[in-house]
This record gives sequence, structure tokens and C-alpha cells, in this order.
Amino acid sequence: MAEQTEGLYAAHEKVYPQSVHGFFRRMKTAILVVAYAVYFLLPYVRWGDRQAVLFDIPGRQFFLFGLRVAPEDIIWLSGLLFIAAVALFFVTSLAGRVFCGYFCFQTLWSDLFLWIEEKVEGGRSRRIRLDKQPLNADKAIKKGVKHALWLGVALITGITFTLYFADAFQLWSQYLTFQAPVPALFTAGLLTATTYTMAGWAREQVCTYMCPYARFQGAMFDKDTLIVAYDPNRGERTQGRQPPKRGETYEERVAAGKGDCIDCGYCVKVCPTGIDIREGQQYQCITCGLCIDACNTIMESQGFPKGLIRYTSENELEGGKTRFLRPKILGYAGVLLAATAALGYSIATQSLMDLNVAKVRNPNYILEPDGRIKNVYELRVNNKDQESHRYQLSMEGLAGAEYEFQGGFQELTVDSGANQTVRAYVWVDPERLENPRTHFTFRAVRSDDPGDGEPESSEASALFYAPERLL
Repeated sequence: MAEQTEGLYAAHEKVYPQSVHGFFRRMKTAILVVAYAVYFLLPYVRWGDRQAVLFDIPGRQFFLFGLRVAPEDIIWLSGLLFIAAVALFFVTSLAGRVFCGYFCFQTLWSDLFLWIEEKVEGGRSRRIRLDKQPLNADKAIKKGVKHALWLGVALITGITFTLYFADAFQLWSQYLTFQAPVPALFTAGLLTATTYTMAGWAREQVCTYMCPYARFQGAMFDKDTLIVAYDPNRGERTQGRQPPKRGETYEERVAAGKGDCIDCGYCVKVCPTGIDIREGQQYQCITCGLCIDACNTIMESQGFPKGLIRYTSENELEGGKTRFLRPKILGYAGVLLAATAALGYSIATQSLMDLNVAKVRNPNYILEPDGRIKNVYELRVNNKDQESHRYQLSMEGLAGAEYEFQGGFQELTVDSGANQTVRAYVWVDPERLENPRTHFTFRAVRSDDPGDGEPESSEASALFYAPERLL
């Protein structure tokens, strides 16, 4: 007998999702439209003399409408990532993989690409027949049109991404005149290729094999987590799944022990990842709810109660009740609210300027001919506002000291989103010093404030150095 061996990998079987109508399909479409409107139109929204959302990499600053984010505000990014992580844990523990089913970029773009495919090649059965038939003029035209549209959407997606990093109208002009910078062309090309590949060719394979979230999401589930599930007790009963008989009422079917599932397979046909929800919870399920729409459509047509496939929990399927207010959920919600409030407070109370002082340490101090000790410092005034301002510089906290700023002036004008550095010279008679290391303060105050409140100011501590032998 010849020895039979199995391959290490199963051959991929293409999934042909069938269209479906219902509440969850309408909700997915609404979210898709809103998400696309935000992504594709936001670069063209203006805020003053610039676009509302701009990630200015060369200028090392981000603009989010009226908020300017500088490199020193990196703590905000850390806070935002923390909030996103906690929100993901909270939502997943409460309602399963709803992010994957409704908000993930892979899902949103795959939905659009599948809609294009269906409009060009037809419904599920027509697409299957088209793929099986030999190449002819009709097949070549349909495939060519589909891939051309896919590439067009992918190209617009890639170009739009680059518009967030430069003035959108200026960059479009550079694209159309073939003068776009190489980094923009490379980024747009890379996004075009990945969008076309992931949303057009890979689709459910990204969710099944590439996305790590599918692998560890089970660790956040418990018996009260809402999942899309098939009710086997109602669907199978004692006689299992059976197709309906003409003239048989629902009551007669239940009395005979027949399950409500008529084994039509509609729930499998509409699944974007190609799984059978009747086989239980599977990591490939993205909780999109399309199988619920499909099953409810069949139940309604047969006169059966809806909800054979529904959002539910393991506890509810076993005859219990779903507990929404449980310690884990309350803990995630508390942390999420606290982190969001802390980030919001930090942004709302941010200072629009700051002052940094660095000691010039070569040399650490200078002995002047008149016996005084001189220290040199570099002051950097950072204007985080979106308008230029003037700042008055001063020094305090060092008894008997004299100071002078480079150029002999004490006022700086700093452009919006920029910083300016000036040297400060400080002299002290050693007889006025008690310690070889003495703390004092430099101060910068906005001198062009409107005067209706406390002017914007910032302080920075400094250390005056003196030789111990002179004290």
C-alpha cells in the first residue's frame, strides 16, 4: 500500500461573500461612509491659513485643528496610546471583536473592494462561475475593469495619506505636474501597493493569519462577553437541522423536535471570513453580524422567530443572564475615564510657551579682573502658540547679582511654533555668596499679552558656580 502523507499547509480556498440586507449591514455601511468621508476629506479642511490636520515632520510639529503638538508634548502621544489600548480591552471584554467588524481599516477597505467586485462581476454565484470559466473576452474585460478600479481606489488612498504631511492643495499640484518629492511618491506608492494587495487579494487572510489581535483576543473574553453566536439548543433540538416541509407549521416543527435551522447555508455564504458560525466560536470571526442579518432574513421568510444567530453571551446561551456591570468592565471603564480626563486636563491647561536654561560649562566660571565671578547660560524660549509673540527676560533669586543678555536687550520676538536661543551673562561678587553652588531663576513673560489676565510666563531654575577657595 502506498504511504499517504499530508501537506504542512492547506491550500487556500477563495471566499466569495454574498451580499445581504439588514440592520448590521446598514450599520456597517453607515460607519464605512463616515470613515471614508473623514479620511478622504479631512486634508482639505482649513484652519486659519493652514489645513486643520497637518503632521509637519520637517518642522517637528503636528497641528490638530487649534492644537499644536510639539516634540516636548510626547507625553500626550503616550497618553493617547494608553487610552487606545485600554479602550480596546474594554470594548473587547464587553462586546467581542466589534472593532474588527466595523472600524478596522482592513475591514473598511475590503468592504469597498468587495462592493466594486460585485458591481463589476455580479453576485456570488456569477463570480464563482466567472472564475471557473476559461479566459475569454468577457472575463478579461470584467477582470481588467475590476482591477483598474481597485488600483484607482488604492492610489487615491495612498495619495490621501501623504496629504496629511504637507499642504494638500500644494502637494496635489506637485503630483499633477510630476514634481512631487521623492518621499511623497515612495509613500503613496507603498500605500497603493499594500492597499491593493491587502484589500483586494488577501482580504480575510489578513484577519486569519496576519493580524495578532485574532490570536490574543480570547484572553480578554469571559462568559459574559457579547459574541455573535448560534443557539444550538434552538437550532438543533432533538432531530437536528432539517429543511422545511410544505404546509408544516412552526408549532408542528417544534413538536416534532426539529431544529429552527433549515440548513440553508446563508449564514456561511455571507461571512467575509468564510466560517460556519454554527460550529461555535472561532478566532476567525470578526463579529460583523452579517450572519445575523442572513439568518433573520431566512427566519422571517419561514415565519420563525428571529434571533437564532444573535449577539449574546455564553452565560445567556446556557440559560443564564449576561452581566454587563462586572468588576473587569468597571475597572477598565474607571481607568479609561481617568486617563481620558487626565489627558484632556493636560491639553486644556498647557502652557503656550516654555523656557529652558543650559549652563555653559566650558569654562564652568570666569574670574573677572575686578574680582567678580562670571557664569554664562544659554536660554531657549519656545513659542508653542500659533502666533508670534514677544517675551521679556529677567533673572531673580541671586542676591547682589548683575546680569546681561546677549546683544544688550531683554526682549525676544519668537515666531509661531519656533524657538529662539540667547546667552545670558551673570556676575556676582564672591563676598555675596555663601555656597559654591547657588540656585536662582530665569523668567520669561509674554510682553504682548492683551492685559485681561495673568500674562503667559515660564520659569527655569539655574545653578551659579563659584570656586570654593574664594568664599
